Amino acid sequence: MSIQNKDDIIVSATVIEALPNTMFRVKLKENDQVMVAYLSGKMKLHRIKVLLGDTVSVLLDSYGGKGRIVKRM
Repeated sequence: MSIQNKDDIIVSATVIEALPNTMFRVKLKENDQVMVAYLSGKMKLHRIKVLLGDTVSVLLDSYGGKGRIVKRM
């Protein structure tokens, strides 16, 4: 079980493009910003499939560059 800080920001997003190496281009729902996100280790371990159009939860990077997909909804 991963422990997340109270400072972590998790937002809802939609997958719009699949990229190589389990990376995805996602569109955030709250402000329509497009960013790159990668799968978390647990999702890779349990082979959770993420397809185009899926709604996912994205843990935002503190620097604002990338995000990590932590849940498929």
